[in-house]
Amino acid sequence: MLSESTRARMVSDLELANYSARTIKEYTRCADTFVAHYMRVPAELGETEVRCFLLHLHKIRGVGPESLKMFVAALKFLYARTLQRPEVVETIPWPRVPKSLPVVLSGTEVEQLLAAIESLRHRAILSTAYGGGLRISEACRLTCADLDSKRMVLRVREGKGKKDRYIMLSERLLLLLREYWKAAKPGRERLFPGDGADGFVSYGAVRHALRRAVEACGLTKRVTPHVLRHSFATHLLESGADLRTVQAVLGHASIRTTVRYTHVSTRHIAASKSPLDLIGTAAGGVLG
Repeated sequence: MLSESTRARMVSDLELANYSARTIKEYTRCADTFVAHYMRVPAELGETEVRCFLLHLHKIRGVGPESLKMFVAALKFLYARTLQRPEVVETIPWPRVPKSLPVVLSGTEVEQLLAAIESLRHRAILSTAYGGGLRISEACRLTCADLDSKRMVLRVREGKGKKDRYIMLSERLLLLLREYWKAAKPGRERLFPGDGADGFVSYGAVRHALRRAVEACGLTKRVTPHVLRHSFATHLLESGADLRTVQAVLGHASIRTTVRYTHVSTRHIAASKSPLDLIGTAAGGVLG
């Protein structure tokens, strides 16, 4: 593991750069794994050791591109910022991550899934995640003050990139949250209190409840809390919302991230005519 002094400096550097607590935890975990691999302090290691370690993760341990990218980011930060040795990681390439299309549920599947969640609290959390396209961390960390029933909006505090944003508050969701409030009486600070380290419900408990509901419904798709966010975005597009609105609601920094949902939206795909249907028609003149 990192020495206490190196860890403390890395954490403070990450905090000064305004990284999230989750990213700080992941970066220090990756750095610890690197140090444990060689059983030497990182100051004694250089570019060769970094490259060999990353190749070991990729070829021997079979670490996927997303996880490998996290290790690269952590080691680049450790050497370039904390240890002030940028030359060590200067030529380390970023792994190419395949751009796969997200899994999307149909509206019927979402309805069946939410109805199959036994716990009222977990149903309220996952309904909130789908109803506003929230990440599971954002849904779990809501406070009662974030709900504005007069304006019918819900405030998401410090989402990805430490950014606040407003999303629509569904009337159906508001009724469910009021039902949950009457039954659970959670208090005003945390809408979904629980056994997590910060006093909110743990993400693991919500994922477990979702897995049980998936099994009960007999769904064959791989469903995670993030699939509900993907489904929300796709369904929002299919119901007529424009890309900029979807971008704002999801909290995407770039419109390019949002555009991928047009590739899984059946409304957008079906609205386009195949050239096969145009050949031999008056409209097919544009094909030459």
